[in-house]
Amino acid sequence: MITDSFDIDSEGIVNLEMFYGKSKQLIDTCFIILSKKIHDTILQNYECELIGEIGACNGKTPIYKMKHEGLEIGFYLSGIGSAVASHMCVEANWLTGASHFIMFGSAGSLNKNLTENKYVLSTETYRDEGMSYHYKKPSDYIKIKNSNRLAEWFNEMNIPYIQGKTWTTDAMLRETKNNVNKRIDDGCIAVDMELAGVQAICDFHEFELYNFLATGDVLSEHSYEVEGLSNANHDMDKFYIGLEVAKRIKKLL
Repeated sequence: MITDSFDIDSEGIVNLEMFYGKSKQLIDTCFIILSKKIHDTILQNYECELIGEIGACNGKTPIYKMKHEGLEIGFYLSGIGSAVASHMCVEANWLTGASHFIMFGSAGSLNKNLTENKYVLSTETYRDEGMSYHYKKPSDYIKIKNSNRLAEWFNEMNIPYIQGKTWTTDAMLRETKNNVNKRIDDGCIAVDMELAGVQAICDFHEFELYNFLATGDVLSEHSYEVEGLSNANHDMDKFYIGLEVAKRIKKLL
C-alpha cells in the first residue's frame, strides 16, 4: 500500500549527482512559482540571470536569479501537482543551494465565508496524494512547519489571512461531493495540489518552506464557483508578498 512506502532504512538507488554532478551553492532563497503570468512578469520587469536548469525528457525548466533591494532570490516555474512540484524543489536545491523556499499558489475554498478576501496559511494539510508517503511516516495530516511564523509576518504587513487545515489532492477531477463533505466536516477550509508533498520533502531534506495560498474557485456540496480562479492564480500581489517574506528570511540567516 502507498502508506507503506516510507523507507528510512535504505538509501535511494538514484541520486541527483548522477544527472547534475556536484551540488552548487549560489543562493539561499528561492520562489516556487505556479503561474506562468507571474513568472514571465518577473522576467520582464527585473534584472534576471539564468543560474541553472532542471532537466527532463520533455524539456528543461530554467532557474533564474533576480535582484531586489540587495536580495538575490531564485525562481522557477514549477510543474503542477504534488509529485512534480516536490521533485523540482529538490532539484532546485541541488542546482542552486537554496534551502528556503517560498511557494505561493492558488486553492479552492471549502468555506467562502472564512476565506473570502484572505490568504490561507495552512496549519496542516490532509495527505490525499502519493508523494508525501515516500518522505514521511504515514498519517492523515502533515504539519505545516512555518505557518505560525508566516502569520506573525502577515500581521506585521497588515495582510488579511486565516489559518486552518487544508487538503492536498492529486485528483482535482475526483473532488467528489462525498470527499468534499468529509474534508469540510474535518475542518478543512481550502484544497490545493502541491502542499503536502512539498512540505514532506522539505522536512525530509531539512529545507524551510513558507507557503501561502490565494483562494479563487469555491467548492461546496451543491455547486462549483470558478469566477475567482484566474485572479487567484495570477495576481501579482502574491509575488510582492513573497518579496517581503524573503526580506524577513534574510534576517533569520
